[in-house]
Parts: sequence; structure tokens; C-alpha cells
Amino acid sequence: QVQLVESGGGLVQPGGSLRLSCAASGSISRPNTMGWYRQAPGKQRELVASITSSGNTNYADSVKGRFTVSRDNAKNTVYLEMNSLEPEDTAVYYCNLVIPIVYGSRNYWGQGTQVTVSP
Repeated sequence: QVQLVESGGGLVQPGGSLRLSCAASGSISRPNTMGWYRQAPGKQRELVASITSSGNTNYADSVKGRFTVSRDNAKNTVYLEMNSLEPEDTAVYYCNLVIPIVYGSRNYWGQGTQVTVSP
């Protein structure tokens, strides 16, 4: 059983910074991809950033240059450093882990952490 536990959300003013963390536990094989999605009220869940176990990263255009995703493979932990936050970044942020299997992949989600950017 794989579990993802997120931390680090909260309330921040525009222009501020936050760091999210997500620790995965259980049977986790490599290669895999860990990342962050977000869902704002009334909108679909969207990819924010992801990083493979070999270090390849992918970012949504809206966060490029402001957010940085990183991971510690020894701790099975992924981080999201968010700078220059904007009100449009307000959402519930979900940690995601994808593990390839023979005929597809297994997808795991965290419980979500609220990020609110407001004066």
C-alpha cells in the first residue's frame, strides 16, 4: 500500500513564497514520476510540475520561472518551491506518484493541501 502525505500549504500574500513537501511510503519501485497537480474551485485538476526518478522535470507554462520541483529519492519525497505567488495560484495542491507496470501504470494521490494567495 502506497501512501502520500503532503505538508506546507497555507495562506500567503501575493509575491510571497511557499514550499510544499510530499513524502511517499510503501512499496515504491523505480523508475517513477512524482509531481504536483492543483485544482481551483470550478476548474479541472491540472498538472503543475513533475519530476522523474532520473531528474527530468516538466512544468505548466503558467508556473515556469516561478516554481521549482525537486525530489530526494532516498526519502521518496518530492518538493515544490513556489515563488512570486499570484492569486491565480490559489488552489488545492495534490501530490501524485506514477509507477509504470507491465501493462500500464499505477497512480497514487495525496489528500491535498490548500494554498491561498491573498492580500
